[in-house]
Amino acid sequence: VNETMKDTALVLSRFNSIILARVFAHSDVTELAEHATVPVINALSDRHHPLQTLADLMALQQHFGDVKGKTLAWVGDGNNVLHDLMYGATKLGMNLRIATPTGYEPDSEVMKITEGLVKENGTAAIVSTTDASEAVAGADVVVTDTWVSMGQEDEYAKRIAEFDGYQVNSKLMSQANPGAVFLHCLPRHQEEVADEVFYSDASLVFPEAENRMWTVMAVMAAQLGKL
Repeated sequence: VNETMKDTALVLSRFNSIILARVFAHSDVTELAEHATVPVINALSDRHHPLQTLADLMALQQHFGDVKGKTLAWVGDGNNVLHDLMYGATKLGMNLRIATPTGYEPDSEVMKITEGLVKENGTAAIVSTTDASEAVAGADVVVTDTWVSMGQEDEYAKRIAEFDGYQVNSKLMSQANPGAVFLHCLPRHQEEVADEVFYSDASLVFPEAENRMWTVMAVMAAQLGKL
């Protein structure tokens, strides 16, 4: 018999000074936070992936310095990784272009919040399209992610077919600005990004992956009052 999330939260709070929770349902992490007596950090849920956004933005700041006014293009599924990247990118003044197949757009509530952030920041703009080339044209950053997330394995064949034409390859990257960079949160699959991009000088994938360690450490330290 599974323990209730409330009981789990209260027990883990006795064992730990902080809880880092990687869950399927976002409601699980919110319920955990509601009942825990120690800080709870969302390490991933089906709706959000905030720690990944911190690593992504750190990689971009390391590469570009100030990212305000830069254009970020997302190509692929409107998933949890995109949701927090929408928040983070627009908060830093980046322009955002999103290309997804019809039916795979980001959550409407997340889009509404992002549009509010855009209005607060005079330099940011957001564009949604089904055309990957339209999104990438003139972009400074191109980002993609898995087309089949955890719990969607039964949809594999359907998703692979519907994401045809959304692979990030050298032809697509050539439409971005000179010096444009590429990000992927990993693990990646061949259909999502070609080796010619993934292992190119434009790829910040591995610095991005390293930054997961530094950003998680920083968040934990901040929550524990060490910063």
